[in-house]
This record gives sequence, C-alpha cells and structure tokens, in this order.
Amino acid sequence: MDSRNDSAPLFAPPLNAPAPRELCTDCGVSRMSDPKQCGQACQFIKPNYPAMELKVHGRTRDAAKPDEAFFGPYRRMVQAAMKRPREGAQWTGITTRIGERLLETGAVEAVITMAADPADKWKPRPVLVTRAEDMAQCRGMRMGYAPSLALLEPARAAGFKRIAVIGIPCQIYALRALEQKLGFERLYVIGTPCSDNTTTEAFHGFLDLLSDKPETITYLEFRADYHVELRFDDGRIQEIPFLLLPISKLPSDFFPITCRTCVDYTNTLADITVGYMAGRGEQWLLVRNERGEELLNLLGDEVRLSEPTSAGKRAAPVKGFLKNTELAAGGLPVRGMPNWLRPFMGWLMPKVGPRGLEFARARVEMKAVETVLHLRRAYKHKIKNMVPAHVWALVKPYGLAPEDGEQQK
Repeated sequence: MDSRNDSAPLFAPPLNAPAPRELCTDCGVSRMSDPKQCGQACQFIKPNYPAMELKVHGRTRDAAKPDEAFFGPYRRMVQAAMKRPREGAQWTGITTRIGERLLETGAVEAVITMAADPADKWKPRPVLVTRAEDMAQCRGMRMGYAPSLALLEPARAAGFKRIAVIGIPCQIYALRALEQKLGFERLYVIGTPCSDNTTTEAFHGFLDLLSDKPETITYLEFRADYHVELRFDDGRIQEIPFLLLPISKLPSDFFPITCRTCVDYTNTLADITVGYMAGRGEQWLLVRNERGEELLNLLGDEVRLSEPTSAGKRAAPVKGFLKNTELAAGGLPVRGMPNWLRPFMGWLMPKVGPRGLEFARARVEMKAVETVLHLRRAYKHKIKNMVPAHVWALVKPYGLAPEDGEQQK
C-alpha cells in the first residue's frame, strides 16, 4: 500500500542511519533493510566493470572506439542543449526534463532523485517524485551525500513497478549490482558524471571564501572553460578562473578519499550520461544503450543536438596534475605558480588548453592518476581490488604502472 500523502509534492520518507563503513559515499544501500548488501554492491570494495558493462550494455569497451577507453561503452556522443532552457536548471535542464517526460508518458511511475533540503538549499535530500510537475523542484546542483538508493525499498513497498533513478557513479554501480534482486519490471538509469563531492558543511566553507555574502549565492558551476560561474540573488554573475580559486585555503580533506579514488567519473553503467565536460558551454550526452536512446528520444525536438568537438592537447596538464598530486602528499594539489602569473594563465588556458572532448579525456586521466596515487598512499592493500584494468591503461602513458601485488592476475 502507498503510504504517501498525495497532497505532498515530493515523497521523502525518514531514512535509517547509515551503517559505518571505511570507504563510503553513503549511496543509501547501508540504510536499507540489509546493510550487508554493501559487500556486493559497493564500487569501493571490488568493482568488476567488464562484467557489469556486459550485463548492462551487452558488451564491454570496444578497442576500435578509442574514446570508450576513457568514457565507457556508448552508442553515440552528442553535444546538447534544451532549446528553451529551464529556469533554475544547472545547465539547460536536460536531466530533469527527461524525468518529467518519463512521468508524463507513463513510462515510469516514480523517479528517484534529489531535491534541496528545506533547511539548506545546498544540501541534497533524496526524494521519490511521482508527478511530472514536481521534477522542477529537483533542478540545480546540490553538494553533499545523498543516500538516494535508500528509497528503492519504499518505492517497491509503494507498489511501483516501473521507476527511473538519477544518480552519480557510486550510486549507479550499487544500483546495477542490486538491480536483479530489486525486481522492478522496468528501470531507467540517468547518470551524471561525478564532479567530486564534499560535505555540505565543507561546501559552505568554500562559499565563504568566494564571497563576503555567501548566503546570496544561488548557483555555482565548474565549467569546461576553466572558470567557476557564480550567480547571486540580485542577478549578478561572477566568473572566477580555476587558477584564482582559493584552493590553498581549503582543508586537505575537503574532497573525501572516496572521491579521490573513484574509477568511474563518467557514470559508465547509466543508460544515458548527461554531463558537461565535453559540452563546450552546453551539455554532453553519452547514449550508452537502447534504453538510453529511448530516453533521449523522449525529448523530441525540444533539444538541440550537435557533434562534440575537440581542441588542444591534454598531456602537459595531466603531467602537471600528476606532479602536483605527488607533491601535495595527500592534500589538495595546488599548482605551484607565482601569484602574478595566475591571472595571465587563467586567461590563457581557455584558449590553448584542452577543450571539448580533449578536456573530458584530460579530466578522466587526472581522476585515474589521482586514484592510483591516493590508494598507494592511504590504502595500498586495497589497490589490487579497487583499480580496474582500464584505469591502469589510462595512467600508463604517464609512467604509472602496477607494482607487485597491485593488479589482479
């Protein structure tokens, strides 16, 4: 029986406390009735991406398509934007519009996603959405842990048989690992690339460094043109080059070790990945399978599509990132550059640095480098099980190779 209050726009049931875990992003599985499921579902224990890709997409990464080494299996990649951008959306609203269309057409009975916590606009709150018009409340970026998968059991208990889940990679890996056991008749998975997470409290500290009135910030986005965009409640927009961000003032654990050891930046196991990295100011879609095609087709002529482009060279920035990560010794990799040079480099990088697909490749390689270095420093005994073969292939051009005992045979 559905225990929801039908007058309530969003269903956000109370959640169990998370079970304590050593490496955990609180995806929600440990809050379910059987928290021991984490052992089979968590990507930070012993992920098996070849088997999972075969299960979800019917194949593994194709060596004849070089970009699959970076981004995982896909049918096609496109640059995209809603022709009529949605107010309050992080970009133009593609992700939430797909959720709306799934509910409008009856393809699903509910969408599991997140909205803003009533007490804090930046804090994510997992919600179960059953009305298309309520997806508008889920637009925009939140920062913090969102145990969205904890809502899978309430969704099933409510009698929903067709659902969609919108989530980040660590959530989606766990979802796929449990998919068969959950027993939904139809499951659509809309993935967003991870952009590194932190706690909501730590994020507020970051906002405090960016403005003397952080409470007036309504929007923040790390853009692919090497700038952070801030919007304020008075309509003002501020763009800050990455190199001028106050990274050195952040605590060394601002990004948790889980985010620094993530091996699936592009949400490989989603039906469709909706992100920004190769979008050149728009969004970047990876349609991964037949169900992903179905999701994109729901948008019809509401969306404008074009071919992704690529420019610049990634090798030097990735090598620089590797060196800085090594020098940081577990802290944040702050680029060693004189302050007088930073404004010039902030102006130069969008013009000569990697852009479009090359920017996306660079970010994936940086994440792979970061994973190996941080696991060697903090969890060397876990590296054998946590680092898949495709990650070792990504770091090989930069002189990183598995040491004794670091790779499964």
